Amino acid sequence: MPNSDQSACYLEPTQESGRAFVQRQLTGNVVMLNLLRFRETADYSATPALAPEKAIGGAAAFQKYIQHTLPFLRETGGDVLFLGSGGNFLIGPPTERWDLVMLVRQQSVESFLAFATHEGYLAGIGHRTAALEDSRLLPLSELPFSNETFWYRGM
Repeated sequence: MPNSDQSACYLEPTQESGRAFVQRQLTGNVVMLNLLRFRETADYSATPALAPEKAIGGAAAFQKYIQHTLPFLRETGGDVLFLGSGGNFLIGPPTERWDLVMLVRQQSVESFLAFATHEGYLAGIGHRTAALEDSRLLPLSELPFSNETFWYRGM
């Protein structure tokens, strides 16, 4: 359920957001910032064939997703850079929390798309759907930075 200050939950990209991602024409490595909130009990109603015999929590279902996903992620040139426990914001909405934060690197937009459309990967994506109550996925591209300079293309 969304918090009272949220109007929607986000679990999958839309056609519009996917198109906008490709049109950004990012070059080089792409790092995906994942903010993840788990369901108390995983919901396998959309993919009953993947459901374990006994009910499990969202975090356990996400662990199954990660175990299934890592070989396909690495096969397409990606890897997990950071995995961290979340919580409430220090700066941000006081009622919003994220259980897990993950940074995933892909070598390029093309390698990300190869991963996201990989038949083997898609066979286990139901673990992710079952696990998550809400999520955010923000594609990031690296900017040049040193102690002397900071360059932001939007300036």
